[in-house]
Amino acid sequence: MSLIILDRDGVINQDSDDFIKSPTEWEPIEGSLEAIARLNYAGYRVVVITNQSGIARGLFDVATLNRIHSKMRRMLAQVGGKVEAILFCPHGPNDDCACRKPKDGLFTELAQRLRINLDDVVAVGDSLRDIQAAQSAGAQPILVRTGKGERTLQQDIAEDIAVYDDLAAVVSALLEPTP
Repeated sequence: MSLIILDRDGVINQDSDDFIKSPTEWEPIEGSLEAIARLNYAGYRVVVITNQSGIARGLFDVATLNRIHSKMRRMLAQVGGKVEAILFCPHGPNDDCACRKPKDGLFTELAQRLRINLDDVVAVGDSLRDIQAAQSAGAQPILVRTGKGERTLQQDIAEDIAVYDDLAAVVSALLEPTP
C-alpha cells in the first residue's frame, strides 16, 4: 500500500488568511474530496499534516479543530474517501517547536509510527514551508496552485518541484501516468 501526505488548508479545503476557525468556514476545494477517494480506491493511505497556529493564537481550540476535522471526514465519507490520520502542529510561528512546518517533526513522527522512510512518499502542499518540510524529511514534494500556491510560485522554489493546478490534477498524474 502506498502513502501520500497532504497539507490541509489550500490543498483539501479553501484557505483563508484569517484562518479556518470553525466547521462552517471549512469548505472543500472543488474535486479535492473525490481526489482523495480516488487515492483510497487505488490503495493509497492518505495522511494530513497541517500547521494549525490558530490554536496558539487563541482563535479556536482543539475541540473546535476536531469538529472541523469531523466535518472533513464526514464529507469525505460521502464520496467514498477517508484520511487515515491527521497530524497537526498547534504552535505559533515564534514557538520554535520541532513540529511546525517548515521543520519536519511531524513527518519524522509519521515515519517512526509507520516504521518507514519517506523517500518515495509524495507530499502535496501549497506553500514553501510545505515543500521545505517534505524535502527535509526526504519525501517527494509537489506544489499545487490552489490556496497559497500561486504566491509560492513567486518565491524561490527549486525547478525540480512538480507543480499542478490542484489536488485532483496531482492524483490524475499519480494514477494515470503518461507513457
